[in-house]
Amino acid sequence: MGILSPMTTQPTVRLITLGCAKNEVDSEEIAGVLQQAGYRLDPHTRTPDVIVINTCGFIEPAKQESLQVIRDALREKRTGNVQKVIVAGCLVQRMGDALRQMLPEVDAFVGVGQMARFAEIVNAARQSQKPLTDIQPPHHRWAEVTTRLRSRTPWSAYLKISEGCDHQCTFCTIPSFRGRHVSKPIERILEEARWLAQNGAKELNLIAQDTTQYGYDLYRRFMLPALLRELAQVEGIRWIRIHYAYPSRVSDTLIETMASLPPVVPYLDVPLQHVNREILRAMRRPGDGATYLRMIERLRTAMPDIAIRTTFIVGFPGETEAQFQELLDFLHEARMDRVGAFIYSRERGTPAAELPDQVPFRVKRERY
Repeated sequence: MGILSPMTTQPTVRLITLGCAKNEVDSEEIAGVLQQAGYRLDPHTRTPDVIVINTCGFIEPAKQESLQVIRDALREKRTGNVQKVIVAGCLVQRMGDALRQMLPEVDAFVGVGQMARFAEIVNAARQSQKPLTDIQPPHHRWAEVTTRLRSRTPWSAYLKISEGCDHQCTFCTIPSFRGRHVSKPIERILEEARWLAQNGAKELNLIAQDTTQYGYDLYRRFMLPALLRELAQVEGIRWIRIHYAYPSRVSDTLIETMASLPPVVPYLDVPLQHVNREILRAMRRPGDGATYLRMIERLRTAMPDIAIRTTFIVGFPGETEAQFQELLDFLHEARMDRVGAFIYSRERGTPAAELPDQVPFRVKRERY
């Protein structure tokens, strides 16, 4: 792990996390590894020995935010208040050498899935006069023990149940830098859930790129219902909440399991992205508005008080006014409890970026 010498003054790390809840969990694992290796984590120090930035690279606005935070850290380094700046995570994995050429003052670039080795990498960067790069092909090996250093209120915790994604949505870059779907073994999830409960967690928020695909790679069947039954028995856990469900995998078995387990909150986060059949096929996604309405009806029949959250993309290539109106009509009929909207971002390397009939930004903004 790269433990510091007992004679070494305890160095300070300011860890900055950008992006989604999954990144937040990664940062908590990084923080735990660094703390065990003798580093002191302080998010407020003005003179850290090391700034670690866990970046997001999902879409262009997230990329620009990450770049701005990196440049701000480098300005601090030039003043002498910071010794080393280390950039990690999705943007590094996505951009690779291009990012290194763009930001030569960064002391180390670390790709995804390197949490267990992070202390070793930071130690090496502190001792090196040359920039380091550690970007491996996307893969994930789950740590044998929980090392997370919690960063939020103790009573509610994110619990990552898998990594990566096997879907091929034409607008999405995530599989290219997060890799294929890899489930965390049930035994390992239960161990982490018990650890979280012992450290004050009352609510578990299950997260992944697709929580409903959980277990298929390990057990050859979708295991989210079985996982819920096991988690519902963890002592001290009062609420379990499911995020990032894939609509075509919200099965009757899953719905029945949710409805039958008191700790499972009547809540589902299920990104739909659109409701027009032609747009969804161009996105390489299943279903349509009618299919989704039936899914919502099944959920509300089983759990009348369920809260359903979703997200949509507006301005996808080829989206007409009529197709956008179809989305608005769906929202009126579906009566979703919470809706997030995103302006389509034309991401280099994705199939959707090459589609004809790209919607002008002015129109996308109006629809947003």
